[in-house]
Amino acid sequence: MAPLLLQLAVLGAALAAAALILISFVAFITATEIPHLHRHEEEKFFLNARGQREALPSIQDSPTKQLSVVVPSYNEEKRLPVMMDEALGYLEDRQKQDPTFTYEVIVVDDGSKDQTSKVAFKYCQKYGSDKVRVITLVKNRGKGGAIRMGVFSSRGKKILMADADGATKFPDIEKLEKGLNDLQPWPDQMAIACGSRAHLEKESIAQRSYFRTLLMYGFHFLVWFLCVKGIRDTQCGFKLLTREAASRTFSSLHIERWAFDVELLYIAQFFKIPIAEIAVNWTEIEGSKLVPFWSWLQMGKDLLFIRFRYLTGAWRLEQTRKVN
Repeated sequence: MAPLLLQLAVLGAALAAAALILISFVAFITATEIPHLHRHEEEKFFLNARGQREALPSIQDSPTKQLSVVVPSYNEEKRLPVMMDEALGYLEDRQKQDPTFTYEVIVVDDGSKDQTSKVAFKYCQKYGSDKVRVITLVKNRGKGGAIRMGVFSSRGKKILMADADGATKFPDIEKLEKGLNDLQPWPDQMAIACGSRAHLEKESIAQRSYFRTLLMYGFHFLVWFLCVKGIRDTQCGFKLLTREAASRTFSSLHIERWAFDVELLYIAQFFKIPIAEIAVNWTEIEGSKLVPFWSWLQMGKDLLFIRFRYLTGAWRLEQTRKVN
């Protein structure tokens, strides 16, 4: 009996090693270089409030706003207005209280099939194109790709990522700002504050099925084991970055879809960019684009590939990488 168990153990170890070698090989040969920020001709411009085309700025330019808010949007014609009303209401009130405060909101329409761009452009007409800009992508790039496009077209000293569903209450940006300031002094002016729903985990488990709870725990384990240590909620779409941190991390980003947050934080930790995790108010909003099983499966695959591609050298991080 003992020899049989030993043989089974050896066989299991051999199969596990073979699986790791196979995954590493597939990850290596399918790895792509960092996507260049290729812009179609239409994506090099935005429409001002009069409907005239103006060239988009670059993150390599000096900042001219205190805050840029980047809102990735895919088929969000119904949910976007609620988020924009709350965000712009807050930002306008803040500017009235402090006239030195300047901001812009960049809505990135990620190849939507509905009227997302038209809905967003109404806010440009209402508030002016110095405050609200709409970038309409020719084809869908994925959430990470859309945010990357917005970040690289921003003018802010600080850049906030905010989801179009408005699940996080916008005034919670003040919590992120405090978290960011508490990290000072910032090395090379780089720091990140991540909104977090980790404090709501018990409540969310009570509302989820056992299967979705299992998927959630499995994903969190893979994130911790393979990529990012010390951050309990990597996927909250409410993140505040200094301009320098945004430039450094997004210029090194490979993943353009749902797991991009994990790679973003993996890159940040590699460059020793300080990260604060800040509890925020969050409400689940109907209309999520995530399909529970398949989306988690895709993200799980991306996590494995992130780890093994960096491990095998297929992807490399360089201290002096420039923005494409």
